[in-house]
Parts: sequence; C-alpha cells; structure tokens
Amino acid sequence: MFDSIPLAMLRPGQLARIDQLMGGEDEVHRLQELGMRVGTTVEMVQAGSPCIVKLDGNKLCFRSTEATSVLVRLGDAA
Repeated sequence: MFDSIPLAMLRPGQLARIDQLMGGEDEVHRLQELGMRVGTTVEMVQAGSPCIVKLDGNKLCFRSTEATSVLVRLGDAA
C-alpha cells in the first residue's frame, strides 16, 4: 500500500518505519550496529546534510549518502 522512500526525503517531525537497508555488506552492518533495523520507527529531526534522526530515544547524524541507503515507509510507523 505504501511505497518506500529514502530516509533523506522525510521532513522534520515525520515518523516512518525502516523498510530496507541498501548498500554493501559493511555499510548495512554499520547501519544495523547503530540500531537501524527493518521495522524500527525513526523520526526526522533535521533534514539535509547532515541528516539527524531520532531512533529509540537517541539522535543519530548521517551524511546524505548514508541517509539515501535507508528506505522507509510513511503511514505505518507506530
């Protein structure tokens, strides 16, 4: 029902659920170590570069290339 979009496209205050992590094995592993896992809800704090998101009560900062490696779904975030 909902299409995935890159995390970088969220607006500040928007919530979304992580749908897919893209990239090489090392890149995906690093994102997972930071808590970016499929099904987890994230909130965009600051869009752009750097991109700042809130995840499980923590704020994480990403470069724009990293933020496009995370695909999220709007509308089904809890």
